[in-house]
Amino acid sequence: MPKIAFVGAGSTVFTRNLVGDVLYQPELRDSTEFALMDIDAERLRGAEIIADRLVEAHGAGATVTATTDRRAALDGADYVVTSFQVGGYKPSTVIDFEVPKRFGLRQTIADTLGIGGIMRGLRTIPVLLDVCRDLEELSPDALLLNYVNPMAMLCWATAEASSIRTVGLCHSVQGTAAQLADDLGLPNVDYEVAGINHVAFFLRLEHEGEDLYPRLREVTPPDWNRVRYKLFEHFGHFVTESSEHFAEYSPWFIKDGREDLIEAFNVPLDEYPRRCEAQIAAWERGVEINTERSHEYGADIIRACEGGPEFEFNGNVPNRGLIDNLPPDCCVEVPCVASARGIEPRAVGSLPRQLAALIQTNVNVQGLTVEAALTGNRNAVYQAAMLDPHTGAELSLDEIAELVDALLEAHGDWIPALDGRSLERAR
Repeated sequence: MPKIAFVGAGSTVFTRNLVGDVLYQPELRDSTEFALMDIDAERLRGAEIIADRLVEAHGAGATVTATTDRRAALDGADYVVTSFQVGGYKPSTVIDFEVPKRFGLRQTIADTLGIGGIMRGLRTIPVLLDVCRDLEELSPDALLLNYVNPMAMLCWATAEASSIRTVGLCHSVQGTAAQLADDLGLPNVDYEVAGINHVAFFLRLEHEGEDLYPRLREVTPPDWNRVRYKLFEHFGHFVTESSEHFAEYSPWFIKDGREDLIEAFNVPLDEYPRRCEAQIAAWERGVEINTERSHEYGADIIRACEGGPEFEFNGNVPNRGLIDNLPPDCCVEVPCVASARGIEPRAVGSLPRQLAALIQTNVNVQGLTVEAALTGNRNAVYQAAMLDPHTGAELSLDEIAELVDALLEAHGDWIPALDGRSLERAR
């Protein structure tokens, strides 16, 4: 009887989707225990009601428990699903957007890279490692399925600081594959994807043996996807994450005083706050009970690990001989197979040089943020921000240092103390 613990179960839409997906699995529907945990008792109660109704709708024998005690939920867990947001929309996400605006720095999502992604990583890594420390004591053989952003930073940190088996899961690969199939008027596409989370690339894109890249070059980009098609035009491969995300991972699409770029590429500034407001309003109206399968990987991975059919997916794992021309300690997103043996990633060799170079600009930021979170080195935060492609293209070194100080002060106790009060010259 597998026990699946949800840390951050108050993310009710996500919890609904994954619980429902598990209940679709014949090997799991009658034997699984769902242990829901959240620090928000009201949202937790909502998630519990939804899970109970899903079990009833599926006519399944699975059981549901709910608690605000994280250790109780994790005790004896075989699988742990993380889907929390440290600091919430208010105050933390609002701070991540509003403080940089005072410096002329605008963002779209701010959950993966950029100054917002750095701050989110600094406040989230310690909490995820607390979860891992509980697991090391209570359920050392558990498999951690992380859905929290910034994905690459978090999985990098757990690989460095914990013995818990972890794989990071995202829907950008399968989501983009479906979008490309739609753009090409096809029912589906075959592909091989590798890189890092949100900046992985379709190394192979085919349908029934036909290379689809020549046809894709003839596609008129949808209005909402102009950024990625422009990148494809110049770099030769299609990137996995959305245009609104990628616009802030690079120095080319968001520039202060260049409204022509914002308009030309249809960049939705402040997109994530709008989504948060919409999600809060939807939660207040009540989450619908939806029994359809989602496109998340989690349930198929659990089924495979429990002895069901092997399942192929793209997962975020440590780069231990997987991508030759990326750093060996970073977190990469590569093809993986889930089975009763666990999670087995597949080596892909070297990426095309231009793709590895572009990815490295993001890896620089991730590595320094992880270092800051694990060691308390404040200088690493400044350096991460200074090396961030978007931030560095907009602000001077001194302005970036001032922005980091302002953000750390605004976040207060949400980010654990870092050594030193101001920038020290690197020796």
